[in-house]
Amino acid sequence: MEKLNDVIISDSIDGIGKDRYKDYLSHALCTGGKSTFSFNGQTFEFNEGDLMIVRKGKLLDDVKLSDDFTVKNLYVTAPFIELCTPQSNYGMKGQLALFLNPVMHLTDEQRFVCERDFRWIDYRLNQTSHNFYRELLINAVQSAILDFFDFHSTLSGEDSISTQNASIMSRFLNMLENGDYRHNREVTYYADALCVTPKYLSEVSKKVSGYPANYWINRYTSLEIARLLRDKSLTFVQISDMFRFSSPAYFSRYVQRTLGLNPTQYRE
Repeated sequence: MEKLNDVIISDSIDGIGKDRYKDYLSHALCTGGKSTFSFNGQTFEFNEGDLMIVRKGKLLDDVKLSDDFTVKNLYVTAPFIELCTPQSNYGMKGQLALFLNPVMHLTDEQRFVCERDFRWIDYRLNQTSHNFYRELLINAVQSAILDFFDFHSTLSGEDSISTQNASIMSRFLNMLENGDYRHNREVTYYADALCVTPKYLSEVSKKVSGYPANYWINRYTSLEIARLLRDKSLTFVQISDMFRFSSPAYFSRYVQRTLGLNPTQYRE
């Protein structure tokens, strides 16, 4: 059997956000030195012993590496991650938390476990002659995911999330991941699609993530607008039209309110 391309082990984080890895999630363990980067509009440090999990690679920017920086990076495609993720509602809480801060500062014991997981996945990845190769790799990746859940719940404190709330939040975020925010930025639209009231959706979002529903709508919108504004081949009118703003003036006010600068100032 050919080597499965849903899982890739790398010694670099250069591929995060690049087209080659656009369908992959990155799980990077810093094994030496340090790095600084911008993610989701904020600056973070990535030091030896830290685990960084990045779901949306294009949010990673302005990466600076120390001369002695070393890393082990596990890339896994989103569909394969879904296949390997255990039936646990904790994944939703972890996904939201890592969207706000992708770095976990591991203890020495957690780092040992993480390094062991990476070595085991790498070993299984190369066992292409195994009669149950795909199932073998699913098992190895699932074990790592459970350890990642454990790291996060131990470091941040575990809160129980009901199955219903996890389902609503998951479907809400899937709509945002699919780009619905480009044309719909009202909580009512998402609530109607999920067959709940706007108040209930915001309550669920606040309970699960700590933020109301409109926070996530505006966050996804502003991050995408910021990315497009950096592309100087696009005019402000074109970007405004992409998001169906009623006028360029309203688009400018929205950018000023969410990014703190008007479009011209932000692009400069």
